[in-house]
Amino acid sequence: MKINCLIIDDEPLAREGLKDYVDQVGFLQSAGEFKSALEAANFLKEKTVDLIFLDINMPKMNGLEFVKSLEQPPAIIFTTAYREFATDSYELEALDYLVKPITFERFFKAVNKVYKKFNTAAAEEQDHFYVKVDGHITKVKMKEVMYIEGMKDYIKIYLKDHSRLITLLSLKQVEKELPGSHFIRTHRSFIVSKTHVDSIEGNTIHIGTAQIPIASNLRSDVLERILGDKFWKRG
Repeated sequence: MKINCLIIDDEPLAREGLKDYVDQVGFLQSAGEFKSALEAANFLKEKTVDLIFLDINMPKMNGLEFVKSLEQPPAIIFTTAYREFATDSYELEALDYLVKPITFERFFKAVNKVYKKFNTAAAEEQDHFYVKVDGHITKVKMKEVMYIEGMKDYIKIYLKDHSRLITLLSLKQVEKELPGSHFIRTHRSFIVSKTHVDSIEGNTIHIGTAQIPIASNLRSDVLERILGDKFWKRG
């Protein structure tokens, strides 16, 4: 699932920096950039977005006023050079408040909150799916799926009872349908269930006796999404 986001900031360099960050995160997709809240308001009359990166200190209409003007505001992450607006932003139920200059690490932490919010909602609505196996339409419970392996034009679904299902689908198709709150693409050929990960050793995930690789370019994202705030380590 892609999260469509809008960038609103009167500073060109700030917009450019946020757009670069958005382009680096696989689950984000830019829907546009605007230098004022008024321009964005006209855009939102015709289209909807999931998330807005919103500067607060802007001429004519500031970010706080803009959010108050929206009947059904999307998820909001405020971006500003002024810390004193933080209290006001949280009263508007913003998901986060980023103080400029914004590091990618801090940006990524903020957008992960949005990711979890959207995918938790999706997961609550979806606990099973159906695939065609040997001519039969078969029900598969999400909680039973340990991992999925892509094999060109088909996939193998490995289940908790040690059985496996083979169906004519691409891994890319499957990734779009599975809730990202529970399933993670770790490699071009593998998707794993977070709840079934037993251990991680270097660039290898262990699920039972299976060893699933982690692609080097995905490693930091995979670890963040599997471990989250549950990794206890010495400070």
